[in-house]
Amino acid sequence: MDDVMQMATGIRLLALDVDGVLTDGRLYFAEDGQELKTFDTQDGHGIKMLMQAGVQVAIITGRNTKLVARRAQNLGISHLLQGREDKLVALRELAAELGIALEHIAYVGDDWPDLPALRAAGLGVAVANAHKELRLHADYVTRLEGGRGAVREVCDLILKAQDRYDAALFPYLNHD
Repeated sequence: MDDVMQMATGIRLLALDVDGVLTDGRLYFAEDGQELKTFDTQDGHGIKMLMQAGVQVAIITGRNTKLVARRAQNLGISHLLQGREDKLVALRELAAELGIALEHIAYVGDDWPDLPALRAAGLGVAVANAHKELRLHADYVTRLEGGRGAVREVCDLILKAQDRYDAALFPYLNHD
């Protein structure tokens, strides 16, 4: 765990997959074809705290939906790369655009399409219910499952490693 905390100290960008990471991986379709997803509110709050602490957040997903665009907008995530099957190419393009070395990026995924990006990132994270091959190659495997607090766990880990967790918590404790 000390190695993971050391890796997290330099993270300047957190890149996230959607299905299986920000959601539980299930896809719900209504009769009219409308797609539904569920997102964890604690993950969302963790993302907001991380961005307030100066760490950028990006979403890289192979699918392309208005629902994900709306969730990104609600959270204030401006780096949204949808319809990107090759996530490593997308991650490298984003890193170049932002001027951030891959070693300063954490990538969170759950399945094989995430593997190249996870391995290239400075901190590769697999959610607890990720495919076993992804877990084998990850620097860190969350205790919580995708769509059920895993992203919040990663946000908290980065905040703690960068000694910013207490500052993020302070406003919530100071309400006398």
